[in-house]
Amino acid sequence: MNVTLTIPDALVARLGTEADLPRRALEALVLDAYRAGQLSNPELRELLGLETRYEMDGFLKAHGVYEEFTLEEIEDQVRAMERLGF
Repeated sequence: MNVTLTIPDALVARLGTEADLPRRALEALVLDAYRAGQLSNPELRELLGLETRYEMDGFLKAHGVYEEFTLEEIEDQVRAMERLGF
C-alpha cells in the first residue's frame, strides 16, 4: 500500500529533508501503533526493515520506548542466569 501526504513547501524544510520525510513519516506512524499495542515487536521490526533485535532495541531507545518487565519476568531471568553460572 502506498500513502501520499501533502505537506506545504514552506514547512518541508522545517520537518527535514525531502528525502528523509517518507521514512520519518513511516517511523512515526508505526511507532505510534506500537505504543498503542496495535503492533508487536516483530511486526514493527518488519515494517521498519530492521534485521536484528539490536537494531530494534536501538530504534526503540532512540524514541524513548523501553520494554516493561514484570517482577516475575526479572526473577525468571535471574534464575536462568544462575543456572547458567552467571
